[in-house]
Amino acid sequence: MRSIFDPDGTLMTILRKFSDIVLCNLLFCLLCCGIITVGAALTGLHAAMQAVAADTTDDIHGNSAMRILLRTFRSDFLPSTGLLLIVAGIAAFLYYYHYIVWSLTGPLGSSYRVMFFVLLLVFLFGFQYFFPIRARFVLNIRQTLRNSWLLSAAALPWTLLTIAISGGAVYISFFLNPDNAYVALFLWLACGFALITYLESFCFIKAFQKLGVDLLQRDMDTGKPAEGAVFIDEAHRKDDLMVQESTFSNPDWNRKV
Repeated sequence: MRSIFDPDGTLMTILRKFSDIVLCNLLFCLLCCGIITVGAALTGLHAAMQAVAADTTDDIHGNSAMRILLRTFRSDFLPSTGLLLIVAGIAAFLYYYHYIVWSLTGPLGSSYRVMFFVLLLVFLFGFQYFFPIRARFVLNIRQTLRNSWLLSAAALPWTLLTIAISGGAVYISFFLNPDNAYVALFLWLACGFALITYLESFCFIKAFQKLGVDLLQRDMDTGKPAEGAVFIDEAHRKDDLMVQESTFSNPDWNRKV
């Protein structure tokens, strides 16, 4: 019986992580009330859940999941808000593009509808990494966008898995049984956003490690986000990184150096 309630045991670890997920989810929902704060709240939530997934939280030394969320929310507010505005602009463009092309008929309409799905898929690929990368790297907005799309292609299986996790959760919650939509909404407000982000964090961590970026070790050593880009140029190249050239003119761009 003593081992069951061991602070470092499996049961207590699960309960501690679940409490972090619930508390961070409630804090995230509260921070999103300002609408314009959603971007910074998403970045903070990703930072917190990646730390929970990697077991790098430390309540004793003031590095709890909620503190990580709040700290990231404050420090990354402006760039995350700018990124949110870009996402909103792309979403608005896709919405009106969808509205226009669905009114077209014949072969022309069919070709434009195919193009819409291609654009939507490209957007989703990059969107999966916008805020996770902001949470773990010191980059400007342009670098964040570029690295998000490049990493989504380089770590394609993990990208598809994150889309499946979030898309599957939304489908099960609101479309599989619409009569239980209120129950699903309650669960999302109670723990859903943070739980889905927590599950996706394992994919993001694997995607970063696939490129040789040891974020977990760097986080534990410094407690700060990594500086620089995931895909870097010759001037910043390191021997232990798999890198993306700044130009596609090199056919051997994805080599191990």
